[in-house]
Amino acid sequence: MTNGGQPATQSNNPVGSTVNRRRMLTIALGGAATVALPAPAWATDDQRPGAYRPPALTPDDRTVIAQVSAERALSHLRALSEGIGPRIGGTASERRAADYIAKELDHLRYDVRLEPFTVADKFLAQLASPAGLPTDLNWQAGASPHAALDTTVSGDVVDVGAGAPENYPGDVTGRVVLVDYVAARREQLVATAVARGAAAVVFLAADGVPPRRTSAFSPTLPGSASSPVPIPVVGVAQAQKERLRERLAAGRFTLAVSTSAHRGLTSHNVIAERVGRSGPGGPVVMVSAHYDTVIGAPGANDDGSGTVLCLELARVLKAIPVDATLRFALWGSEEQGLVGSRYHVRQLPQEERDRFLAVYQNDMVATSWDPATRYWLLSFTGQANRATDEVAAAAARLGYDPRISPVTQRGSSDHQAFQEVGIASANFSWRGEETPALLEPPYHTPEDTIARNISLERLQVSLELIGCAAYATAR
Repeated sequence: MTNGGQPATQSNNPVGSTVNRRRMLTIALGGAATVALPAPAWATDDQRPGAYRPPALTPDDRTVIAQVSAERALSHLRALSEGIGPRIGGTASERRAADYIAKELDHLRYDVRLEPFTVADKFLAQLASPAGLPTDLNWQAGASPHAALDTTVSGDVVDVGAGAPENYPGDVTGRVVLVDYVAARREQLVATAVARGAAAVVFLAADGVPPRRTSAFSPTLPGSASSPVPIPVVGVAQAQKERLRERLAAGRFTLAVSTSAHRGLTSHNVIAERVGRSGPGGPVVMVSAHYDTVIGAPGANDDGSGTVLCLELARVLKAIPVDATLRFALWGSEEQGLVGSRYHVRQLPQEERDRFLAVYQNDMVATSWDPATRYWLLSFTGQANRATDEVAAAAARLGYDPRISPVTQRGSSDHQAFQEVGIASANFSWRGEETPALLEPPYHTPEDTIARNISLERLQVSLELIGCAAYATAR
């Protein structure tokens, strides 16, 4: 998504609590220690965790619910979030993700195509150390486009705090300096580091306002646009800052800083279609998500969770007869400002736009953050439409209606691109109770991992809600 309790012992407790559940799914995280996730394990007619009453399901609901599996979706999430990691719009990592998604949908016998479009240049950095850095974080960062690129430097680390001349030790020649980032002083801070002979500047992001934590970033140095700074300048996230300072407190260490410029980029939407009984010109029901991430974020919840929901529903719905054409769309470069979905909508002639019954956008549908107990129906216009109505109806049948928000005005995800041209669409997401702006601490950070930020119970409920709603619309 763009910038923008205790376990259930009674029916009104939150979905996805993790404190003392006994049903556990153990997964291996890239050779690291195993991590346990609560595994959804309810029968079709059981009252769901967090629901207010047992479900009252239609035969169509049962057709979907009997088949959807968050545990199966998890295998795709491992491939995207752990196998590929950050998926930056237009770069090779995003293309690997697009190819993975397209292959899976092709295997399900959908008609699959990649829709290319151009996107802005990217400037990335990677941190490493001969002694090793903590393996539970990704160490991608942002690089300044106005400093040294396509290079690697290394040196002993020194923390110069606020970065004023008096904060420097006697000699930092050839060393990598950690500097607290202050936007208004960034060029002065870099100039001081260069004058002192530093090999690289690692800007440390300021702390976010709790519960939010800050992201990695590419520092801009406008005054150096015509004469680039001769050393790498990178920006790390709050979590990376904390780990670097902890590592330095434990003793001297060397840090390698690599920067890279990615220019002339092409991003891709992945579009998969199965024509319904109404034929090639019939109505369309779309289920969508974005598969790219921000710099440094493995994107387990934002929006790996929505992506794997689409893949799992594509598997379940592939052989169920429906009247409407089923279309699954995975958007590229959402994090740059809904670039992929807006490109797609612009290419649609009016007669194609008129075919849409509803677009179900899924952005951040599985966080394990305890306060994210409300499932939000988010409409760019603030008005209800076919998509919000069908999900609300599915929630009522599943016994979740009091936990579902009223239709709430909010853009900042790919539903906006469709609503801007009058197509019924909405975004669906687990967030804090009071406002859809209350997002989990790992949002847009290196901590958006399966281990820290995924609830299989919430993912299962999301699969059921969207699966039942999409099937009811297409039926």
